[in-house]
Amino acid sequence: MKRLMLALCAMLIATPALAADKVTLMLNWYVYGEHAPFYYGKEKGLFAKEGIDLEIQEGRGSGTVAQVVAAKTVQFGYIDVPTMMRATVKGAPITAVGVALQTSPMSAMGFVEKNIKKAEDLKGKTVATTPGDSMSQIWPLFLKKAKLAESDMKIVSGDATTKLNAVINGQADVLLGYVMDQSMKIKDATGKDVFPIKFADYGINLVSSGVVTHRDLIQEKPDLVKRFMAAATASIEAAVKDPKGAAQAILNANPKGGKIATLTQGFELTIPLYKDPAGAKNRPFRVSDANMKDTVDVMVEYGGLDAKAKGEIKTYYTNDYLPK
Repeated sequence: MKRLMLALCAMLIATPALAADKVTLMLNWYVYGEHAPFYYGKEKGLFAKEGIDLEIQEGRGSGTVAQVVAAKTVQFGYIDVPTMMRATVKGAPITAVGVALQTSPMSAMGFVEKNIKKAEDLKGKTVATTPGDSMSQIWPLFLKKAKLAESDMKIVSGDATTKLNAVINGQADVLLGYVMDQSMKIKDATGKDVFPIKFADYGINLVSSGVVTHRDLIQEKPDLVKRFMAAATASIEAAVKDPKGAAQAILNANPKGGKIATLTQGFELTIPLYKDPAGAKNRPFRVSDANMKDTVDVMVEYGGLDAKAKGEIKTYYTNDYLPK
């Protein structure tokens, strides 16, 4: 009996542990506060716990990352879900397996010192936009909801950097941007606080960032998708309880990833966007059919999404791979 036990112990010691799955997540852009949970989850071993050896790569825009995921160059992307919808309508075989930001971060923002705090305060002001980007497409809907006209203000146009510089240098009063992204870039550059007028506060229901993957991966490795989303969900839940620690995890992985103060503030501004606008008490990433329908309706009317998308909503997202 003793020899049998020794033999069994020797077999257990000699049997190698199963290797973790090497998985790459590509972010929508250069790292900023919104991305903190993924770095935090990796640092705290939440992905390793699910048998995942995670690599996080910065991206260069949601449209580009959608193409990279569609080409199977990386397994997962963290991108703007409405942008993913446009790619899917054009044939990209990708699906959102979790929607993180269920309230839109789109805003018109300027320095607090300018005292621009509500839509009507934009009258007579100069607004910097980037023609053709997602925010400029939804801008007419915001104006309609706020009972404003573009003629009520002066519009200046430029690329993303020009738009930022216009506000920083005083050539524009506000710009169209994301509450947790461009506002922190302005603060990093000037040290001044920024106030956002959020589109969502004017009745615009539109989801934003989520995790997407190739449909082949869902079919061929559903367990991997489930484990990844379990780790991602746990990462958000843990990061929300420790915003500064989550922001520090970015810098631990990438010392040039920003400043701890604005990374922390940027993530804190992200946290309210996880909530369902209808008030449903769900775990992160679980999106309602109603929220997705509202998003598709807005995107068809204002965001350049083909009208046939209204009949294909269920192909764009699934909650089936999220933890209960």
